[in-house]
Amino acid sequence: MAFPKRLLNTGEELVVDLRPHWWFFAGPAALLLTTVVALVAAMALDAPGAGRVTLACVTLAALAWFAGRYLRWANTNFAVTTDRIIFRHGIIAKQGIEIPLERVNTIFFHQSIWERMIGTGDLVIESAGERGSEPFSDIRRPSRVQNEIYRLMEENETRAQGGGGELSIPDQIDRLDDLRRRNVITEAEFQAKKSQLLDRM
Repeated sequence: MAFPKRLLNTGEELVVDLRPHWWFFAGPAALLLTTVVALVAAMALDAPGAGRVTLACVTLAALAWFAGRYLRWANTNFAVTTDRIIFRHGIIAKQGIEIPLERVNTIFFHQSIWERMIGTGDLVIESAGERGSEPFSDIRRPSRVQNEIYRLMEENETRAQGGGGELSIPDQIDRLDDLRRRNVITEAEFQAKKSQLLDRM
């Protein structure tokens, strides 16, 4: 489910709301597909009853694993707001981590070659909190998330220094162009937002 808007503070805006990448399902999905194919083949070839029963039991176990993984996926949120980074997970009992943007020191991301190909990876956020470093896995497009967090940190610092006045439309377009060049937003998103801003002039 999406991050609950009721958990946002007054004036806080939700900027990034992610669930784990689909690679999160790779293990249980592969096992489930393999056992289903094997079971269908065994039934088509009229394999011995004991073998078919065993395959059926393994298939049910794989299905249960996949269902459990889906419930975990549906109840995991990695969210970034204008004030903080939030990670929540848990089906019945909820657990969460919140890191205020002003406490973030450094953000690292790591992607293997395969992860770059499918668009997933890991983030490690170092902060001034008690635990110091928090790892987050299966993050979609982690480099873009890293850039977006840094952008929000800059805006948060500007507001804290009293420079939070609204930017002029040309300045907003320049900011959007900078995000486009850093691949935080796509060319289509840049053009659409630019058109909206120009319509306000």
